[in-house]
Amino acid sequence: MLQTPSGGARSGTAATDSGLMSIGTVLNALRDEFPEVTISKIRFLESEGLVEPRRTPSGYRKFSARDVERLGHVLRMQRDHYLPLKVIREHLDAMERGEAVPLPVVGRQRTGDDTPEPPERPTAARVGRAELLAAAGIGEDDLVEWQSYGLIAPLEDGAYDAEAVTVASLVAELGRFGIEPRHLRVMKAAADREAGLVDQVVAPLKRHRNPQTRAHAEARTKELAALTVRLHAALVQTALGVRLP
Repeated sequence: MLQTPSGGARSGTAATDSGLMSIGTVLNALRDEFPEVTISKIRFLESEGLVEPRRTPSGYRKFSARDVERLGHVLRMQRDHYLPLKVIREHLDAMERGEAVPLPVVGRQRTGDDTPEPPERPTAARVGRAELLAAAGIGEDDLVEWQSYGLIAPLEDGAYDAEAVTVASLVAELGRFGIEPRHLRVMKAAADREAGLVDQVVAPLKRHRNPQTRAHAEARTKELAALTVRLHAALVQTALGVRLP
């Protein structure tokens, strides 16, 4: 749970004795857990309906402790679960109505190892361009560049597979270490070759006349995908001489 400021003396940017806070104070409250958050990000989340701060007569935003807590939930679900903002908003609104709702699953979940967490609930299979940008915390120029290198590709109707949120978030994280998108083309090429190998194995099952056999092909594909991901991670760790927790 996000710890919000309480008690003690607040800075001059705090709102008033009512306990409301300015956007600058909110930024400072969030940065301990979310160092990448910016005022622009908070404003964007407001424009998307994730938080509704009060306004002074002169138009300044004033946030309550509940607003800060809600922002923490939003940022945490983006960071840990790569959920689109629309899904997050619907989930939080349902919780505030007192409904017992499970956390939705979109794409890869952040776990303690390199094995993708199998979804146990229905997934949101597609996201729009704006949702992808917001969920990954990237700009339009970033997405255009990454698409030029084949790291992310839109579907025929312009939407994106939910896994694109995972890819974009990881590319952004690697970028903070100085690894540029052009450096990742070799990883994309390796992934394509691994996917091709899996396709060769399951192709006979996919072509089978029996519907049950074709359905089995999907389960076999997921199983092989998980194994190839684990093998790839193990090989990289071995090559680097490190062991991840």
